[in-house]
Amino acid sequence: MPKPILILNGPNLNRLGLREPAVYGQETLEQVCKRIAARAGELGVSVEFYQSNHEGDLIDRIHAAADTAAGVILNPGGLAHTSVALRDAVASIPIPTVEVHISNIFAREPFRRRSIVSGACRGVITGLGTQGYLLALEHLVALLR
Repeated sequence: MPKPILILNGPNLNRLGLREPAVYGQETLEQVCKRIAARAGELGVSVEFYQSNHEGDLIDRIHAAADTAAGVILNPGGLAHTSVALRDAVASIPIPTVEVHISNIFAREPFRRRSIVSGACRGVITGLGTQGYLLALEHLVALLR
């Protein structure tokens, strides 16, 4: 698998470890990325990381992934609940995408219980903390081999 798996994080995920630690945990995004990279190395794949608080940047990165990545792990943050454009970007690429949410969106406020993006994804992992990224990585690696 020569192309990397893109790990794409949306709005406010740069605040992990600081933002609502009771909901999202104490681990920073940098720490999460280090754990993902270590697991990717064990699995014999490469990963690329990108985080943005801007919807258009995320969409551009998804479009580019069609040619540069083997698959995508996407934590769309709050855009999961509002962005048809992000959903359409995922649907437009021919590589598999797994959506990840650190918190259990189904146990949260009513407006968070629906992800517009999910229907365009190969699968969704929600509520398993940052371990969800590792599970998504393992799934994509198995799927792509």
